[in-house]
Amino acid sequence: MDSIDIALFLTYALTILAVIAAVGFPIFNAMGNPKGMVKSGIGIGALFVIFLVSWAISGSEVTKVYIEFGVGASLSKFIGGMLTMMYVLAFAAIGGIVYTEVSKTIR
Repeated sequence: MDSIDIALFLTYALTILAVIAAVGFPIFNAMGNPKGMVKSGIGIGALFVIFLVSWAISGSEVTKVYIEFGVGASLSKFIGGMLTMMYVLAFAAIGGIVYTEVSKTIR
């Protein structure tokens, strides 16, 4: 085992530690203030509703290329829902940025 292998394993360990810290500390802090978790729950719920609407309007077409990659009708519908959700959230973000800049200019 040379120094590159040791550095890679150290990098893996530090990455796993960082992920645990990034997920664990907010949960630990939220336990001290449960009312603060309500806003997070509302945000996650809103994302879930946006996904459900996006998933409901997406198609489940399967072409030869999809079959080649092992994509069935249900996975095609899921992917379509995720793409539609991404488009909706991207347009909402762009709209929010434009609204903020225009309202700052008017004031």
